Amino acid sequence: MIFRQLYHMTSGTYTYLLGGRAGGEALIIDPVQEQVERYLTLLDELDLTLAKVVDTHVHADHISGMAELRDRTKCVTVMGREAPVDVVSMRVGDGDPVEIEGVSLRALHTPGHTAESYSFVMEDRVFSGDTLLIRGTGRTDFQNGDPLQQYASLFDKLLNLPEETLVYPGHDYKGDTVSTVGEEKRFNPRLQVETPADYAALMNGLNLANPKMMDVAVPANLRVGRGQADDAHPECAMTAQEVMHGQRPDDILVDLREDGERQREGAIPASIHAPYGQLAGMIGPGGALRALAGRPGHRLVYYCAFGERSAMAVDASREGGLGNVCHMIGGIAAWRDAGGMIEEC
Repeated sequence: MIFRQLYHMTSGTYTYLLGGRAGGEALIIDPVQEQVERYLTLLDELDLTLAKVVDTHVHADHISGMAELRDRTKCVTVMGREAPVDVVSMRVGDGDPVEIEGVSLRALHTPGHTAESYSFVMEDRVFSGDTLLIRGTGRTDFQNGDPLQQYASLFDKLLNLPEETLVYPGHDYKGDTVSTVGEEKRFNPRLQVETPADYAALMNGLNLANPKMMDVAVPANLRVGRGQADDAHPECAMTAQEVMHGQRPDDILVDLREDGERQREGAIPASIHAPYGQLAGMIGPGGALRALAGRPGHRLVYYCAFGERSAMAVDASREGGLGNVCHMIGGIAAWRDAGGMIEEC
């Protein structure tokens, strides 16, 4: 596995890059906008293609690099289901997998620092975001933070991982880079409490100043979507109702989501499956979607979870010379809200 831990000095943020192999896919956790060029250079140097970008929560101390990385690489954006952001490609819940070629993470909902905070677990390590820090824990006094929720996230979830599990936090301000679950159990001063009430009293008594970038970072990080509901390919963007009632006889619905998403959420009947990560090959010369779109009168109608991947699929298709493509605004979530039929996968 390829693994890099990167640091943003101004905010004390750790960003993590993971890849399965040289020449393969990569995943980035908690990127900082100011360092996007650094990430892109490193991806090029390591011969990696960025497939997914994950934010553990809505950050208050820096502007996330998620949106810019998506716009520049067409990668999939990932956050927890509870995240109050406008649009991301994929929302995960507790226990859901986040996978790229050669790397598999498990999402762990760990609220408390914020309501939407997630950690991501591998076999030997956990990326704990701002929930569990090295000899500390994330503050709980803004963005719907809750010390009792954080106590449960820590003591019922993260600290139940094997003691040798490596802890890679979202921040550090002292120069520490990694710890273990066992070390934090023994030496983290905020974990040496007897009851949830003790922990809540400790956290409520910190009286910390707000992050300096909070008024700028939080609003920016809530608006990460591509605006596909309003202005992404308006000439070929279809609402769920339009897809439901206005399809041409030869329209082909194309589901861009991953297997796990289809198993959890179902699919639109009669749609074909073409995972977004495999789209380039399927719309390229000799690809199955290219062959389907080449038939007279046929049109591809892309859909995904919330509309981001489908809008990017239109970009990719047009760049590849396919003009008879459309996408469904809002994805299968909008289809469900409009009363559309769903079948199990």
